[in-house]
Amino acid sequence: MKILVKKGGPLTTLQDLGRYGYQKYGVLVSGAMDTVSLRLGNLLVGNEEGEGALEMTMSGPALKLPAGLVIALTGADLQAKLGGASVPRNRAVYVKEDSLLTFGFAQEGCRGYLAVAGGFAVPKVMGSKSTYLRAKLGGFQGRPLADGDELETGSLAADQETLAQRLAKMPGKKFSTFGWSIPESELFSAAPIRVAEGLQFDWFKDESVWTFFNTPYAITAQADRMGYRMAGAKLEYKEEGRQLISEPVTFGSIQVPADGNPIILMADRQTTGGYPKIGQVIQADLPRLGQMKPGQNVYFQLVNLTQAEKALLRQETFLQEAKKMLESK
Repeated sequence: MKILVKKGGPLTTLQDLGRYGYQKYGVLVSGAMDTVSLRLGNLLVGNEEGEGALEMTMSGPALKLPAGLVIALTGADLQAKLGGASVPRNRAVYVKEDSLLTFGFAQEGCRGYLAVAGGFAVPKVMGSKSTYLRAKLGGFQGRPLADGDELETGSLAADQETLAQRLAKMPGKKFSTFGWSIPESELFSAAPIRVAEGLQFDWFKDESVWTFFNTPYAITAQADRMGYRMAGAKLEYKEEGRQLISEPVTFGSIQVPADGNPIILMADRQTTGGYPKIGQVIQADLPRLGQMKPGQNVYFQLVNLTQAEKALLRQETFLQEAKKMLESK
């Protein structure tokens, strides 16, 4: 099946769980900013959890979908409409006739995901379908979707064929869905973003550490897949002018340059960095951070390794419960 891109949208790229094993060569990991939504979308349509899906930022493209396609929308509420009718999130959706899928502006969250049964038929580059924009690598021709593009979907497994047949018999003129309820996630919780101590945590003045964990920081307009520049009370080093030799960084590393405003590195972060790191966003909170918009205030909470592990276990339990529920249907 082929999907025609009638309008590319602000920023729509193909992403999976990332490109690992090549950072030593300077190749970024990339991947979805919100891995929970990507994995959930793939589970809904019967794909492997790490299959590539479209990541849509703040709004989405206009796509001509063929009849017989099974899709799932997860993540941010982008006010999706198929043939003019609102499409629910977190459901498997069967397209009954060729229809136009459109999106409005994000009402909740920042990034929405579109998974299709069979995935997208693009070649893997270094083991991944993720788009690395700055290097024009991977995804669909290494770039965001543009007007006139055609995306081909992959072949279906037997259980996906069965899912499509069941959905085709469900009520609905333009599309039909299964009415199951997915367990509630914590993607849009207003709770503080949890942070573990960074490698240079003790480089910062005690007052700055207190400030960082007790006052809000706003995500500035300089926020993209590479990193979020934050604005708030300036953070200060104990030793002014102290230098750091560049060292590895990762998704969620919180660097503090000389101007005292933190920078949180995101999915398209560089492989090394030379600014001291006051903290590291825990893995379980990265998807929630990826759903935050410029202008939004963020509070940080200091946690230890045990607390971070428990939070990740809770997130994985949520996804496994969703998987079991879907398999039982």
